[in-house]
Amino acid sequence: MPPEPMPPEPTPPEPTTPPGTGPEEFQVRLDGRPVPARAGQTVAAVLLAAGVRSWRTTRQAGRPRGLFCGIGVCFDCLVTVGGTPNVRACVTLAEPGDDIRTQQGTGWPLPVPASGTGAAAGTGAAGGTEKAAGTEKAAGTAAAGGTEVAR
Repeated sequence: MPPEPMPPEPTPPEPTTPPGTGPEEFQVRLDGRPVPARAGQTVAAVLLAAGVRSWRTTRQAGRPRGLFCGIGVCFDCLVTVGGTPNVRACVTLAEPGDDIRTQQGTGWPLPVPASGTGAAAGTGAAGGTEKAAGTEKAAGTAAAGGTEVAR
């Protein structure tokens, strides 16, 4: 008896959504502009895929930084996501609608000058320390020999 013929392979169903618009694809915003992303990508992967190579500057010299170690150890890939500064882009998954901002320095807002004095609010020539927004600053300005230490 001859073997039975194999049934024909089923044809795959037609896609119901056009390519590039599936549920696994979404957009985030980088400094206000839309950037495409895919489910499972880290923020760093999204930025690299969009051609962005640096997304923060260093605190003192303002040098550009981006992805370095890729495993969350070096802190070179810090960005601001949804208003939260110092987010490690290499280990943070991108979420639909994320508002990603390039980060300048520490990412925290600078002190607002006190009206009429020209000095930063909360600092004085008398010394002491100020603890605000995750940093401890030696009170006093450069004229008083003060320094800033980030924590």
